[in-house]
Order: sequence, then structure tokens, then C-alpha cells
Amino acid sequence: MENFIWKIKTFDEQSAHELHAVLKARIDVFVVEQNCPYPEVDGDDPKAVHLWAEHNGNVAAYCRIFQPGIKYDESSIGRVLTTQKYRNINLGKTLMKFAIATVEARFRTNSIRISAQDYLLSFYTELGFVATGKSYLEDEIPHSEMLRSLICSAD
Repeated sequence: MENFIWKIKTFDEQSAHELHAVLKARIDVFVVEQNCPYPEVDGDDPKAVHLWAEHNGNVAAYCRIFQPGIKYDESSIGRVLTTQKYRNINLGKTLMKFAIATVEARFRTNSIRISAQDYLLSFYTELGFVATGKSYLEDEIPHSEMLRSLICSAD
């Protein structure tokens, strides 16, 4: 991945410009592209570790990471995205590998629970996540809960 700058920061470590760029990317993908009006700024950002890739000053990929006990009993990764311009170059897979490594290093656990949009189940399965059987609609989009742990991890 040429010229990508990877950043990982807590909410308080982000500059106003970084926060603005991250929120813009999230709204562009989850609200505008998916035509899904919902409260994207949900109040959980201050509790998260934010991981993203920048290219020429633009957010190319992003996710937020939570320690165990905030979203689930396990740690979790959410708001995973690759902006439209940077899709189909495996940036999402690189992002998730960094996110998994971050969970393992920062929180000393390999148990990660996610809420995955159903069309991405095979993507997350390739990363070692296993569907728990819990499926639901979130903002009218089909989702499934998935879990990754050392027992079912994949490199």
C-alpha cells in the first residue's frame, strides 16, 4: 500500500481536523452511500480507540475498537469502512488485521465480537470470525453477530 499513513488514537488524542475527516468518511459510507439515515454520532466515540489509514490527507479506511465490557463482554471492532475511492485493493483486510493486532496488544485478549453486515460475512470469516447464529436488522440492514477467538483465529 503506497503512501498510506496509519494512525491509531484515542478520542482525546485526535485533532479536530482528524475527527472531522473520520466523521465525514463514516457519514459518507454509512449514511449517504447506504441511504440509511441514522444517528451516526452515537456517543461511543470517546470510549473507542480509532484506527484509520490516510492517503493524500483523505481517510481511506477506518474502524473503532472497544475494550471488553463496553459493547460486549469481549472486545469489539465496529464502524469498519473503506471509502469508495480505495476499495478493491485489500485495504479493508489490512485494516482488520491491524485492528485485531491492536486488540491483542492493548487489551491482552483475542476474543472479539462484531456486528457484521450480512453481505460481508465471508470477508469476516476469512479473518477468523464465526457467526454466532444471532441475526437481526439494524437500521433496516441485515446483520449477524460474529465472534473471533484464539480457537477459531486465522492469519
